[in-house]
Amino acid sequence: MRAAPSPEEVRRNNLGSLLQYVHLHGATSRAELTARLGLNRSTIGALTADLITAGLVSEAVPRERGRAGRPSLVVSPEPAVHAYALSIEVDRLRAARIGLGGRILDRRETERPPGMPVLDTVQPLAGLVLQMRHAVTGDARSVGTGVAVVGRARQTDGRVRLAPNPAAGKDPAGAAFRAALGGALGVAGRLTVGNHADVSALVEHSRGVAVGCDNIVYLHGDVGVGAGIIAAGRRVAGHGGYGGEVGHMVVNPYGRRCSCGSRGCWETEIGEYALLQHAGRGGETGRAAVLGVVNAAMRGDRQAQFAVRQVGEWIGFGVGNLANIFNPEAVIFGGTLRDVYLAAAAQIRSRLNAIALPAAREHLRMRTPGLGNDAALIGAAELAFAHLLEDPLLNACF
Repeated sequence: MRAAPSPEEVRRNNLGSLLQYVHLHGATSRAELTARLGLNRSTIGALTADLITAGLVSEAVPRERGRAGRPSLVVSPEPAVHAYALSIEVDRLRAARIGLGGRILDRRETERPPGMPVLDTVQPLAGLVLQMRHAVTGDARSVGTGVAVVGRARQTDGRVRLAPNPAAGKDPAGAAFRAALGGALGVAGRLTVGNHADVSALVEHSRGVAVGCDNIVYLHGDVGVGAGIIAAGRRVAGHGGYGGEVGHMVVNPYGRRCSCGSRGCWETEIGEYALLQHAGRGGETGRAAVLGVVNAAMRGDRQAQFAVRQVGEWIGFGVGNLANIFNPEAVIFGGTLRDVYLAAAAQIRSRLNAIALPAAREHLRMRTPGLGNDAALIGAAELAFAHLLEDPLLNACF
């Protein structure tokens, strides 16, 4: 039998719960913390005092007083405590400094040239972080760095695989990406790597459009298509963390050859190349090109409308199958799939209804990210904050 937790273990767990709550919900009164966490007032007071001493939260009298009597003090996350968040995308590199509480304090961006291997992004990313470090004033403290990549990141060592950019996916130096970036930033022990769709799913579940939904599929589209899947409130990662490659489920055995070597993968029917090819714009690439097709379709361009319809049919086909397999409450369309979904929502729903079982579709909602394009950045920051929230006092030594 497992021994009962010690008083110190209980205290540390309660500290993490309190900090997690104000991190996700912002300024919260002691009275609400007492009710939400199921702890008594004196315990909340003691825990808050510990977190104030550690410099993780602050406390103040509420500006607006409700009823008569002594007001309940309001506990707020300390934004001076921050994480650096990096996003490696097909055609750009983004970086942000995000405070405890989830607010973006600073952001930077640069282009990623076509074909740039993952390892070659290390120096540009380190440069963006250095710029933000120089801009920091006062007693700001960093808890670490989180990175979101448009590929699969192994949980144990951050090795990058299956990047949508073929040059990056086949680059053997990708295995050393985490070590190289950690060395360039000087934070080797405080750097965590995750997949774009995975971190976006987690943050949309905790503070975005899927709050209250414990079963979701987040679809991220660019050149390829990946998914972040949450079932019963927990991320579905698969062995080693490489799960979620829904873009490589075969939907058309006689379809186009995929970069993975197979034929008729879902991303060959709904990815960037497919949309642009159907629209007669095969020579174009990138987000701007996808938006150009969607905007043209909205304005009545017949070939653009045909392209959107074709892709919409296959989106509904794939989502219908995912609904039957995972029975999610919500499917969220991120990346370039967001814009295609907005242009073809009715058609996608119609195709979904024809494919999915009634029990799997009757409660299913389709949504765009509540955090917009910032989902991946905020999600990357959550990777860094996770260590702090797990044991605030142990990991508060920055």
